[in-house]
Amino acid sequence: MKRRPVYRLLTSFGLLLLLLLGLDWAFPLPPAPQYSPLVLAADGAVLHAYLNPTQKWRMKTELREITPVLRKAIIEKEDRWFRWHFGVNPVALVQAAGRNLFGKGRTTGASTITMQVARLLEPKERTFPNKLLEMLRATQLEAHYSKDEILQLYLNLVPYGGNVEGVKSAALLYFQHPPDYLSLAQTVTLAIIPNRPRGLVLGKNNAAVLQERNRWLRRFGAAGLFPKDDVEDALLEPLDVQRHAAPVLAPHLSRRLVRQFPRQAIIRSSLQRSKQSKAEDLTRNYVRRLHELGITQAAVLVVNNRTRQVEAYVGSADFRDFASQGQNDGVVAVRSPGSTLKPFLYALAMDRGLVTPKLLLPDVPTNFQGYRPENFDKHCSGEVTLERALAFSLNIPAVRVLNQLGVPTFTDKLRQAGFQSVTRNRARLGLSSILGGCGANLEELTNLYVTLAAAGKYAPLSLVSAPFSKRKTALFSEASAFLTTDILAQLTRPDLPLGAASSMRLPKVAWKTGTSYGRRDAWSIGYNRQYTIGVWVGNFSGQGSPALTGADVATPLLFDLFNTLAYNSPNDWFVPPATLDFRLVCAESGLVPGENCPNQVIDYFLPGISNGLRCQHVREVLVSADGSFTYCRTCAPAAGYRRELYPNLLPEVAAYKEDQGIPYRRLPPHNPQCQLVRGTERAPTITSPAANTEYVLNRHEQQQLLLSCTTDNEVRQVHWYVNDQFLRTAAATERVFFRPQPGPLKISCADDHGRNTDVLVTVTEM
Repeated sequence: MKRRPVYRLLTSFGLLLLLLLGLDWAFPLPPAPQYSPLVLAADGAVLHAYLNPTQKWRMKTELREITPVLRKAIIEKEDRWFRWHFGVNPVALVQAAGRNLFGKGRTTGASTITMQVARLLEPKERTFPNKLLEMLRATQLEAHYSKDEILQLYLNLVPYGGNVEGVKSAALLYFQHPPDYLSLAQTVTLAIIPNRPRGLVLGKNNAAVLQERNRWLRRFGAAGLFPKDDVEDALLEPLDVQRHAAPVLAPHLSRRLVRQFPRQAIIRSSLQRSKQSKAEDLTRNYVRRLHELGITQAAVLVVNNRTRQVEAYVGSADFRDFASQGQNDGVVAVRSPGSTLKPFLYALAMDRGLVTPKLLLPDVPTNFQGYRPENFDKHCSGEVTLERALAFSLNIPAVRVLNQLGVPTFTDKLRQAGFQSVTRNRARLGLSSILGGCGANLEELTNLYVTLAAAGKYAPLSLVSAPFSKRKTALFSEASAFLTTDILAQLTRPDLPLGAASSMRLPKVAWKTGTSYGRRDAWSIGYNRQYTIGVWVGNFSGQGSPALTGADVATPLLFDLFNTLAYNSPNDWFVPPATLDFRLVCAESGLVPGENCPNQVIDYFLPGISNGLRCQHVREVLVSADGSFTYCRTCAPAAGYRRELYPNLLPEVAAYKEDQGIPYRRLPPHNPQCQLVRGTERAPTITSPAANTEYVLNRHEQQQLLLSCTTDNEVRQVHWYVNDQFLRTAAATERVFFRPQPGPLKISCADDHGRNTDVLVTVTEM
């Protein structure tokens, strides 16, 4: 029987709880406030602020920004019993009712901070029923939130006049500091305005605000809320403020992050405020000097190599320059990368054992299955080392190496590196992709150079402040990354005279330039141990300019940025990894020395990977006593000949030397009495027309088709055939023109050693 009261009590409590839960379900809490999106720097400084959807400045104040001074001032002024009541202060209600009923004292509504939050969340006309609803909402808020969270809501919603709401908005717009950086006088100023936001307007009624601020400072001092000396100092602080514009640094990245995180009131980016400000100023001022050249835009990306975080992000020279489309983001705009991909091609080729730095590559006009690349300056060098081909950004050697490596292998690596345009179009990409025939953006390219600085390990860039990922993908080896860096670091800096003493304090940089076809895009990307900086210069309209080259236009800005952001930094440089070694190679070919290689140089190589072919830059030939012809092993006489060494040139290199009149020791013709028919291993290579190609000729202009080939250097004459009908005999290096009939054609070329090559083409007349 004694247990029944206990059961009744528990039952009553349960029913009450169910009733409260039911009411809570029936009358849910008001939705959270719509805040102004804020983008912060890595250190918490505000970079960029946006109006909220209702066009108000309502910046979210974080709990850590509510200082003890602000907390004390607000609670003392607004709700002294805030920590003790449950949303409604009954004593204050009775006192307010008495004052209002008998007309004694100041008329008041006895609103607690929690009740004010309820009213600010759901603004309503001030009536008695609405007051009761406000009290119920306050009780509901107390049940759902802690006291600190309720105080935070209050400080985020209090009005400061106009479209400014919340203590953080007022602090930034009037004092240009967040709440936790304000002085005692400034904090008290913000604490007293919310009750009179129309009468106490900062920037307009500063004298009235100052008078009210000092009155409350004395009152707080008398209550012992703050030390006496602090109050005296605060009373002497002047109040000369005005409304400032909201922070607008990093507009392109801020817009990008706000779109990426649409429901976040505060987004902490990875940017460093000082670096961002300097990068924006340098870019804007630099592009102003280029306007007279018809160049209006630039984009910059600065990456910390250790963390892979972006520390400066400049999408255009001036976000507000509508005439030059300044709101476009040049960091993510897909453009032609020019020659900026060449270092990665050579790094991959070194990892496949195809090349080493001292290997000589042909730099002569070459037809790659119908594709005829040219160097930027329209000149060829005959043969160049790989390191020279990369340092001087020669196109023909790069296409040759890509042809050897394979386009799918190259594009697959770019896909792994996050190149989205390459991934979408890789089935259609060909040899021209190494010269800018594919699409890429500054972010993708810069991260590829970060990968070089990170010993070949790839990871995505981070735009937000977060612990950097340790999960990385190896795109190429540490050895090939070092060799590529070593080559790129040998270039002479364009901003210094040779041997300048001032360069001791400037950062050492490995760098590469690129210029797209038509001079529409200029690139320059550089890196050292600390930073990688990518620069694009051009026009968002795609219009080219004669002055628009990577070396002349983009590189000066690159080194301005490095000199500003990394001046006097420790120039600790990359060291060769243990997987690299040295070897002697023939200076004439870059291959392992053979029997006839007196001139040798030291070269890096990857043991067990690099090509170990012996050099054959010269070959031993049996020559008649008078030197008029040569013998093969079959027709050589028992005596009356001598052994001599002749250059063993590739056919295309020999043809280039012939065409340019470059003297070289040419092999005499073969013994005319020899009846041996040679195989096809060194048959002529038809360079024009290209195999399996359709040629459209203008009937009215009497257009002709070009026939040309490259041959072994002992060949003197070739014989041309069209559809198995003899056309004519010509010198091995002669260019032959003829007018073909429309339809399919079989073009054949036979040399004077009986070796033959065919190609099939189609001719159409219009």
